Amino acid sequence: MDIFTVFPTISTSFIVISAVLVAIGWRQIITGKREAHKKTMIAAAVAATLFFIVYMSRTVFVGNTSWGGPDYLSTLYHIFLIFHIVLATVAAVFGITTLVWGFQGKYAKHRKLGRITAVTWFITAITGVAVYVLLYIFYPGGHTKPVWDAIWGF
Repeated sequence: MDIFTVFPTISTSFIVISAVLVAIGWRQIITGKREAHKKTMIAAAVAATLFFIVYMSRTVFVGNTSWGGPDYLSTLYHIFLIFHIVLATVAAVFGITTLVWGFQGKYAKHRKLGRITAVTWFITAITGVAVYVLLYIFYPGGHTKPVWDAIWGF
């Protein structure tokens, strides 16, 4: 494993850990374990933040891996990647808002948005793992490029 694959592996691991913790936290609140729920969701937020730090560090200092699979799948991959990026951005905004409302004691709002946030986060984690698998397991990663080139396929 080299610098081009170690960072994506670490960041993908953090997002999976975050999603697992969100699932555990959701179960805890359903069973009335409010304090455990709070601690678990904070841990999920920390894992998500660590993902973001590793991902952005790699993006800034190393670059992003371009599509290295077959040309006939390139357009589908890039559409999927853009869907994942948009969904991840929405999930992050929802996650921050949900956390803030929880800390502010706005539990009705927190509960309502929390359900949507959790599902969005699960889908984001699944699509993120799919991107990782496509770039580093199923197909050899392409060249490392600036982020915009890797996303838009230039």
